[in-house]
Amino acid sequence: MRVTLLAATAALLAAVALAQQPAPAAAPQAPVANPVATAFRDNAQRVAKNLVAAAEAVPADKYAYKPTPAQMSFGQIMVHLAEGNDFLCGTIGGQKAPQRAKIAPTASKDSLVARLKETFAFCDQALASLDDSKLGEQLPAFGGRTMTRAALMTITTGDWADHYSQVANYMRLNGLLPPTARRTGT
Repeated sequence: MRVTLLAATAALLAAVALAQQPAPAAAPQAPVANPVATAFRDNAQRVAKNLVAAAEAVPADKYAYKPTPAQMSFGQIMVHLAEGNDFLCGTIGGQKAPQRAKIAPTASKDSLVARLKETFAFCDQALASLDDSKLGEQLPAFGGRTMTRAALMTITTGDWADHYSQVANYMRLNGLLPPTARRTGT
């Protein structure tokens, strides 16, 4: 019994000693080239996926919905996003936005969803060659002002987040679950 107790104690001490050993260091990761531009493009793709999914999930009869008279309707948000995508992604990416026919917030759901998809596709194309080398370049902004490319990227990220939050709240007010609140795999 004494030998078994000694063996058990030795095994326990060995396990404790092994547990206290530092884990082997992970191989160092190579730095990401153009981390700001890469993060911005990745964000644009996530936002596009979620906003398009929301636009597709909202029933056509809810596109006129707005919680209060002072707020934009769901359809107005879609038009605002589409126009913003063309201007902001074009400016940030250094490309001229396509000339598109005006679309009304009262257009059909299919038309509004298609326009939103078109403008996010333009964002993908316009941002494809974006790199970090010109983040400080002055670009035309709102009201005749100029801003750095980095500032416009930050404003765009915030604008997308703001409008996704707005859309998600409109959906919840109408008993719909926003895309980011849905469980994956179900």
